[in-house]
Amino acid sequence: MSLADSVLAVNNDLPIRTDKPVHSGKVRSVYWLTDTDSRRLIRDKGYDVPEDTPLAIMVISDRISAFDCIFHGEGNLQGIPGKGAALNAISNHWFGLFAENNLADSHILDIPHPFVWIVQKARPIKVEAICRQYITGSMWRAYSKGERVFCGITLPEGLTKDQKLPELLITPSTKGILTGIPGVPAQDDVNISRSDIEANYQAFGFEKPQDIDLYETLLKQGFKVISDALAKLDQVFVDTKFEFGYVNDKNGQSKLIYMDEVGTPDSSRIWDGAAYRDGKIVENSKEGFRQFLLNHFDDADILLNKDRMPEREALARDNDLPLEAMMNVSRTYTGVAEKVTGSGIALPANPKADIIKVLREQYDLID
Repeated sequence: MSLADSVLAVNNDLPIRTDKPVHSGKVRSVYWLTDTDSRRLIRDKGYDVPEDTPLAIMVISDRISAFDCIFHGEGNLQGIPGKGAALNAISNHWFGLFAENNLADSHILDIPHPFVWIVQKARPIKVEAICRQYITGSMWRAYSKGERVFCGITLPEGLTKDQKLPELLITPSTKGILTGIPGVPAQDDVNISRSDIEANYQAFGFEKPQDIDLYETLLKQGFKVISDALAKLDQVFVDTKFEFGYVNDKNGQSKLIYMDEVGTPDSSRIWDGAAYRDGKIVENSKEGFRQFLLNHFDDADILLNKDRMPEREALARDNDLPLEAMMNVSRTYTGVAEKVTGSGIALPANPKADIIKVLREQYDLID
């Protein structure tokens, strides 16, 4: 087995039975099942959802994206070994803890394989739900330039880079390009305030105004569960992004749930606790890879300046990153997963073949 063969880079070409186009994102691909297969699995597997619920197979990849580009390494390494399995394992662990603490459900119904989720269709909230416990990243960049109001929240004077904030802050941004909302530019990832959401709750996908309070409660509860668990591992949960959506329960009643991944090195900043107490920042998340890229290339402005996107895309396409850099990212992701779950992350010899075998033999989804 070569290292390159152990990586699942292309995940939108599996022969999963579907009658709709495959949606392929930066990391995951989604295969919507036929109505017949959805109903069969709901019946045969006993999923606790209405019998007419659309289901999808969600397959994660090992691709690594940063600055809106996909990067690759030497030796035809098209992703990070162990990354996909690590992300799923971490999310699965946190969702299990959420259930133990009686938090909301997620969209995941089944986990057939370390790279695969079976999910129910949800109606997504069009808000990137971001929680911050420390001032760093974009918040610090704005603060250091003199800005004191961030997503409608007034920050106190005298804060220093990377310090713990006086309280946990919710700093949402738009998910996707939303049009026709007063004061909100029609761009992806625009910072918004709670008052923006309250004034336009339906445009952001909320079904009723009181669900804004519920989404904030679930965000804080989920953050606390993960932060407390990481603290026991001497890891600092710095900030994170959650996503939410609505599904119908078995009785047809709408309920708000967690969606996508939670508490992973892709969606969060995680710092080493011992290093932080010593005045140093050791990133145990994708932020470490981002910092590597900024230092690796001679002109970091290409990565930071959206007006230079064609140059950035060429940079990612035409450069093989050093193998050691790719493996450092692998060690970060698998290391976090092993700390969190208490189990190792195995590298399959041929992940695509493994997935096809499981979905054929146990779920009858491969023709």
